[in-house]
Amino acid sequence: MAKKVVATLKKEGGVTYAKVIRAVKSDKTGAYTFKEEMVPATLVQDTLKK
Repeated sequence: MAKKVVATLKKEGGVTYAKVIRAVKSDKTGAYTFKEEMVPATLVQDTLKK
């Protein structure tokens, strides 16, 4: 399974955001691409379960 990276970013309006970076393997070429998402820190675990 690909490595997952989570970086916690500064608070904006009382909500802490995290940048989630996932490596996704392409079925067509077999190459890895990276998918980046900005999510509230409270939803990081839910995002990684997808």
